[in-house]
Amino acid sequence: MASFGDLNRVNTNIQSLDSQLSLNRINRDLSDNQLKLSTGLRINRAEDDAAGYSIATKLNSRVAGLEQAMQNVGDAKSVLDIAESSFDTVMDNLIEMKSLSTQAANDTLGEEERGYIGAQISKLAEDINDVADQTVFQDTALLNGEDGTLTGTLTLTFQVGERASDTLDASLDSVNVSELFTGAGTGNISLSTAGGAQGALSFETTNGTAASAGDFRGFLSSVDDAIGSMNDRVNEIGMTQSSLSIREVTLSQSISANSSASSRIMDADFAKEQSESVRLQILQQTATSALAQANNGPQSVLGFLG
Repeated sequence: MASFGDLNRVNTNIQSLDSQLSLNRINRDLSDNQLKLSTGLRINRAEDDAAGYSIATKLNSRVAGLEQAMQNVGDAKSVLDIAESSFDTVMDNLIEMKSLSTQAANDTLGEEERGYIGAQISKLAEDINDVADQTVFQDTALLNGEDGTLTGTLTLTFQVGERASDTLDASLDSVNVSELFTGAGTGNISLSTAGGAQGALSFETTNGTAASAGDFRGFLSSVDDAIGSMNDRVNEIGMTQSSLSIREVTLSQSISANSSASSRIMDADFAKEQSESVRLQILQQTATSALAQANNGPQSVLGFLG
């Protein structure tokens, strides 16, 4: 800042230097202000607010993880929807088996008619195995048990949060004739390996005699057990889907809350920044005018030489 007597010196124009310093500061602040208006961000570099930048970066990384977790939940629900659709098809087949077995258990039918019914039930059993083979998501057979062994349970672990511990397990028991009709051997009705490891149902003896009405009455309990087993599987999927829906709501709320917190730190207040821009532009003009006057100041010394 110019002191008393500085205007009487020519070599060093202190007033001009002060004006230049003031103008440079104003230009710097105006540049930062324009950057905020152009990007919409209050913090564009760590130097703007080191602590705020660090906090906002952490919040943004959390939001990114939560958004991906939301997509994971959607994929998980798609997987379970595929499995549930196949379960519905298998259940329809079992219900049809129940109806046909009840019909064949009636003594009003002859051996030939029961043979037709037995063949139809056998075909429905084959369809159950086919449905299990065709229930695939991303090259993973969902209903063929662990590692495709056709037995046991396939466990899928879904990442439903941005932390390592935010997981949800879904269990899918294998579905095939062997698994559903483990106790089907009744009279002339047998569970065979003619269909491979998945099993097949046979309704006639080795000499070609068709199963009797009593055999079908005994088979009815096996069908009921299979329907009960499928109900357990559907119930398990339903509970997992319900958990995923709850996670979906929680994730949506978390994304909104964390995005809001990050916005309060990082985003610029346009009304405030615009007002600041007008103030700085006025100061820039006055500082430029003051600098021009300061540069002309030394000429007043010429009066001493008159």
